[in-house]
Amino acid sequence: MTSEQRRTLEAWVNAKTTPQRVVFRSRVCLSAADGQSNNAISKDLGISRPTVLLWRARFKKLGPAGIGEDASHGRSSRRTDDATVKMIIGRTLQTHPSDATHWSTRTMVKAVGVSHATVARVWEAHGLQPHRIETFKLSKDKHFVEKLTDVVGLYLNPPDKALVLCVDEKSQIQALDRTQPGLPMKKGRCGTMTHDYKRNGTT
Repeated sequence: MTSEQRRTLEAWVNAKTTPQRVVFRSRVCLSAADGQSNNAISKDLGISRPTVLLWRARFKKLGPAGIGEDASHGRSSRRTDDATVKMIIGRTLQTHPSDATHWSTRTMVKAVGVSHATVARVWEAHGLQPHRIETFKLSKDKHFVEKLTDVVGLYLNPPDKALVLCVDEKSQIQALDRTQPGLPMKKGRCGTMTHDYKRNGTT
């Protein structure tokens, strides 16, 4: 171990922001550089002897960089094939389940035949969030601003002894038909829809 490498490892051990796994590996290598045996290091740090040998070998081969980052485990043998990934993305963006307004990991599992964890990983990797919807409203009322100002003004500066009554409908009917078309979901953006909908019936 060179003096420069030792300074690097000692700085990692003393820094409060260093990940604990890196501090642990640095202690192994510093102890070895001080002349401690593998068995002694194993006993002092409460780890197995093969673990000591592993990080000593990584340091010998790659220096501080070898213990500062986790080793690549290579391509997983359980990696989802491209066709399945494409199918999940296509169904998510272009279709809806027959009995719901959007896909969930559980409903996608039934349609595609993979685990819900696989569906979640694909959605996360491609920035898809079908469970989230952002609402918007574009009013065609020419006097919308004036009406909005009047309503908000009642709350911010009500007249003396005024009584403000707020009335809204209770639909109990699923709002499937929106008043304006929304934008589809894509990577990094939620689907959008208007907050109001066509009144197919009220109670």
